[in-house]
Amino acid sequence: MTRVKICGITQVEHALAAADAGADFLGLVFAPSKRQVDIEQAFKITEAISKLDKRPHMVGVFVNIPAVEVNTTVRYCNLDYVQISGNENWDYCRDIDFPVIKVIHITGGCTAEQIINEIETGYKSALKYEPVCLLDTKTGNNFGGTGNVFDWAVAQDAIAEYPVIVAGGLSIDNVSRLVEEIRPWGVDVSTGVETGGKKDIGKIQTFIDSVRKAEEK
Repeated sequence: MTRVKICGITQVEHALAAADAGADFLGLVFAPSKRQVDIEQAFKITEAISKLDKRPHMVGVFVNIPAVEVNTTVRYCNLDYVQISGNENWDYCRDIDFPVIKVIHITGGCTAEQIINEIETGYKSALKYEPVCLLDTKTGNNFGGTGNVFDWAVAQDAIAEYPVIVAGGLSIDNVSRLVEEIRPWGVDVSTGVETGGKKDIGKIQTFIDSVRKAEEK
């Protein structure tokens, strides 16, 4: 089954709608962003989700923050995963007390071999939990949420061997093709399920339905 992560959640309403639609992960962004939440917003969202019989995993998204601060925030907000999205290396990830989703930034010159090597380094780094890697487009100084697609072919070898989440420019228009052709462990979307810069419940439902239908092909 392809795991679906809806990232950039800022409202309880959208979190509950995504959970009801079948999302496996919900991402709360603590890094500077138009989708940034503070710890009290995050706590309200996780509290609402915790009351569900079947709930998605809650992911805190951080960029270049000291590990001790990350751990404190995650504990307070009752999150399940830490997504490391900045320039942090695998040594930094060893100081995280929770399961890690480590972003590998895909640039124009990135090769399949480089991606595999980076993932293998993570698996050899003796983290507290086995990591999951997320591939996302790197554009300028942006660490994610750019809405830009990278060449999925460069990720095929990594996806065949490791649990990998694909992000970067996914939407209801292209996620079916990704799932049918590449079969990633997971997919991540933020901008692609928004209208006017805000989460669109209809698009969230359609995105997840598209993933599930593509899995059957």
